Amino acid sequence: MHQTERLETFKKSVTNKFNVYNSLFLNLPYRNIENVGMLIPLLFDQCEKGLKSGKHPQEILDTFFKNYADIKEEKDQIDFMFRIIQYVERQVVLYDSVEDAAFPKLQEHSSSLSIKDYFQFVDKNKDWDKLAEQLSTFSARIVFTAHPTQFYTPEVLDIIGELRSLILEDRINDIDLTLQQLGLTSLINAKKPTPLDEAKNIIYILRNVYYDAVGHLFSYIKGNVPNANFNNYNIMKLGFWPGGDRDGNPFVTADITKDVADELRVNLMKCYYNDLKQLRKKLTFKDVQEPLNKLRDSLYVAMFNREKTVDYQNLIGPLETVRETLTEKYHALYLKDLDQLIDKVKIFKTHFATLDIRQDQSKHILVVESILKQNDIIKDTLDELDQEELIAILLHKDLKANASDFSDDIIKDTLINIPQLKEIQNRNGEEGCNRYIISNSEDIFSVLFVYALFRWCGWEANTITFDIVPLFETMNGMAGAEATMEALFKMPEYRAHLERRNNVQTIMLGFSDGTKDGGYLKANWSILKTKETLSKVCKKNGIKAVFFDGRGGPPARGGGKTHRFYAAQTKDVANHEIQLTIQGQTITSTYGTKEQFMHNSEQLLTAGLSNNLFGKENVISKDSRKLMEDLSELSFSKYDALKRHEMFIPYLENKSTLKYYTKANIGSRPGKRGNKAKLELTDLRAISFVGSWSQLKQNVPGYFGIGTAIKTLKDDGRIEEVKTLFDEVPFFKALMLNSMMSLTKCYFELTSYMKEDPEYGDFWQILHTEYELSKEMLLLISGFDILMQNEGVSRESVKIRENIVLPLLAIQQYALQKIGQNAGFKEEYEKIVTRSLYGNINASRNSA
Repeated sequence: MHQTERLETFKKSVTNKFNVYNSLFLNLPYRNIENVGMLIPLLFDQCEKGLKSGKHPQEILDTFFKNYADIKEEKDQIDFMFRIIQYVERQVVLYDSVEDAAFPKLQEHSSSLSIKDYFQFVDKNKDWDKLAEQLSTFSARIVFTAHPTQFYTPEVLDIIGELRSLILEDRINDIDLTLQQLGLTSLINAKKPTPLDEAKNIIYILRNVYYDAVGHLFSYIKGNVPNANFNNYNIMKLGFWPGGDRDGNPFVTADITKDVADELRVNLMKCYYNDLKQLRKKLTFKDVQEPLNKLRDSLYVAMFNREKTVDYQNLIGPLETVRETLTEKYHALYLKDLDQLIDKVKIFKTHFATLDIRQDQSKHILVVESILKQNDIIKDTLDELDQEELIAILLHKDLKANASDFSDDIIKDTLINIPQLKEIQNRNGEEGCNRYIISNSEDIFSVLFVYALFRWCGWEANTITFDIVPLFETMNGMAGAEATMEALFKMPEYRAHLERRNNVQTIMLGFSDGTKDGGYLKANWSILKTKETLSKVCKKNGIKAVFFDGRGGPPARGGGKTHRFYAAQTKDVANHEIQLTIQGQTITSTYGTKEQFMHNSEQLLTAGLSNNLFGKENVISKDSRKLMEDLSELSFSKYDALKRHEMFIPYLENKSTLKYYTKANIGSRPGKRGNKAKLELTDLRAISFVGSWSQLKQNVPGYFGIGTAIKTLKDDGRIEEVKTLFDEVPFFKALMLNSMMSLTKCYFELTSYMKEDPEYGDFWQILHTEYELSKEMLLLISGFDILMQNEGVSRESVKIRENIVLPLLAIQQYALQKIGQNAGFKEEYEKIVTRSLYGNINASRNSA
């Protein structure tokens, strides 16, 4: 019943409203070209019919220019296509605003459990003690990353927010005016953003959405738990990667890291100042004026002078003094308002969000090798030392590493960055920056190199106030993770470090590169098994394991339905805390409004609580595990064969938008690691890899191999086993439902012209065959008639978004065809391809 009601509400509040406002928008004149907006529905109609009937994008567009738009000159046709792209980009913004505005109403018909539902459940069962105990220790951490799929400027975000408000009130004339503003406002960056620009864009959302949303969520929980002393201020934590994530981004420097840390702190002081300003209007009593005024003045100075900071004690001290006075002398008037500010200060302290440092293991090898050469311990490479010698040097050798002794930029920056982290902690508090993450970790040295670099850069071993976090993201890394952590735990020096860090080991498991490396099913199954294994290793050694998941937007990068993913974890996975990255469009699409943030944060908390309290324990039987293993290996075999196909990389380079990701002014980070002339899969960033498949509407990393795996078991007479697996194992079902989302967003008709290509036709056919087979097999094991059958609202949203961008996609393919034919105006067509990335990325909301 919930689904029917939600779908009906969606059609009234989203589909119908969008159609009304879109008709307003399409009638706006744009850049002196009359009727461009009016031609978009015609172009959509021609694209939809033409592609279904097997026509090429080039054929469709040429016919459209001749018969409908009456544009004969190629230069004018190019100009017209740019206008279409600009319109479509803004249609996506409009649709986002309409859908976001409808979010609260849709949640009235949601079947997902909120914190309120849990409280009501506990009320009935009188099990408050158990829930209160869990809530007092459980924590979720959302970590914002700056991957190049988020490009809305604060100006555009303001317009989206304004549209959202106006739509809620149906103020049609004001909506018309704001749509005109949208039509004249640039949606893209005039130049490539710096890492500091990216950080500022996300800090803008921190300040305008998350500051109040986190405070409100905490107040709600605190107000409903029958424990007057509830003080779990870590129940919802924020993390931050922009400005600290060096992996593959040479533009993140020590100066950038310092600037971003300052931005986080200064913006938090502005939030406190504004709250205090409002509070002072109510607390007009004589004996509270002096401490409030002193605090206000301190905050004011700290807002404008980065060298002046207000430490945590000087923030919380005056507020608690005022609280005592208010209670003793002024009948606790406005105490609730004061407590809300006190709670926020206890949540955010002086850091706002924890700035993580991340670097690739290969860079640490370079730095350590260079330091050892400079100290005459080796001549050329680390291979001159056996493992025990190297371990002894890393743990015990006292060296001094000075940036001025080296000329290489990476080495210099690393040796400047690590010492400066002390200063960041002094200014923002220890929580301001206390985690160092190592990408592509595959052995003990990933952790030991960082431990040694801290020692050699001026940190005493017993004062390293940093968690060293290995990121196991490749198949090799995950396969060796157990041995790696077991060996580290047996080292007295590292064990002593963990004791100083409260015997907590954070381990990151990366979905993006795992999927790129092992295919969708094997990567996700390997991650679950690795989590179970590492949970046991940590427990055996008396260590509390915390898993940090690298979850991108789409299923191919670990995304999909977050609650479903965490609720499906088995009982053998340590569940002390949920940590995940959010990035790109997901920052604004899933957590972009207070209502969305509250809902999705609650979903994280209830998913964790489900496993601890009320939910049936998720146990995968021995037979089910064997079946998962069989499916995993069969799927991997199919995907691995595709990866090794001689046309795999050439197809991506020459038939997709891969090379254009680096030309777009979307993000500061290059599209691939390293500077090799020949493109290799290992160097390819998962974002541009997954994103390119998304732009092609083929979404290969989200399902490829699953169809073949299930069909193989079906042919062996084991299909009933797979159906039972889908019905009874939540983890497997979650993966399959996510794959259905990937398949739903496929549209092979867009590229069907490639099957006739003499060079790439056979390869395209391999992709298409597996797509059709995967769709058939998933429908078979689920018993569904259509993909995403039980997710009507999501399915409808996907359909509308795909329809909006269809003309844009046809134009993109048209331009790619022209470039492939070495036609004239090559530079202009390349600009069309680059520019067309934006609208499609945003429409998908989780494309990369």
